[in-house]
Amino acid sequence: MTLRKINVQDAFAQWEYTTALPADENGLTNPYHGVTYDEYVRKVLPELISHEHPVNMPDWFVPESYYYLWDGDNLVGEFRIRHHLTDALRNGAGHIGYSIRKDMRGNGYGTTGLKLTLEIARGIVAEDEIYLRVNKDNIASQKVMLKNGARITGKDKSHYFMRIPK
Repeated sequence: MTLRKINVQDAFAQWEYTTALPADENGLTNPYHGVTYDEYVRKVLPELISHEHPVNMPDWFVPESYYYLWDGDNLVGEFRIRHHLTDALRNGAGHIGYSIRKDMRGNGYGTTGLKLTLEIARGIVAEDEIYLRVNKDNIASQKVMLKNGARITGKDKSHYFMRIPK
């Protein structure tokens, strides 16, 4: 399995993956659900690529890198790394958000993808630990995080807050 940064060459597979994701699933939001391929290539893809080195963004915006998990020729997951945290992110979504294609879940892709993402994040993230948040009812994702060295450091009504050492 490999993790590849978002790119123009893989546009069609990335578009298929992105537009098939629900607008909000397990806390991972996707404002691009259902966009056309033309709109994805013209607008969405350049926008997502620009998030790594943002220009003219609001003060609350932090740089974010997008990666896709591939198993051979099959795109099976998306992983997002936020380079540093605001107070809202520190007490919310954290550094990494991810999803695995629904029909590929339960096959170890989340665990492997998070492991590969953590290797990259450790070289990017400014904080001493990698922050993650997971819904309390998302047992599979909790297991993925725990297998990658996470510990629960807090909770609210519907989430656990996890930390992984850099």
